Amino acid sequence: MRLFSRRPKRAERGREPSRRRAEIVAHFQDFATTRKGVEAYIEPPTANDPSTLVLIAESGEWTRRRVPDAKAARTLANELGIPVYDVNLTGYPASMRRWSAQQRHKI
Repeated sequence: MRLFSRRPKRAERGREPSRRRAEIVAHFQDFATTRKGVEAYIEPPTANDPSTLVLIAESGEWTRRRVPDAKAARTLANELGIPVYDVNLTGYPASMRRWSAQQRHKI
């Protein structure tokens, strides 16, 4: 018998992904409804990180969460009713860079 098993119990296995998805959807819905001009940007997977979806408001404020793949990211953006772009094709908006720079100077 192991004291600290890394595998979730059978009852927990099926519920975890749906619970995480619900949390991500709730977070993105809150962000999209409380900010103006929100757009979604899909970031491709890297060697260290899976695919991610970044929501960026018109003001440049942004939030990022992991997603299973680009298809799931597009589906989620469509559910939220916001435009979706591929970062490799469009890059990030200048407003995001300005907002991030302002946040670094505040610290």
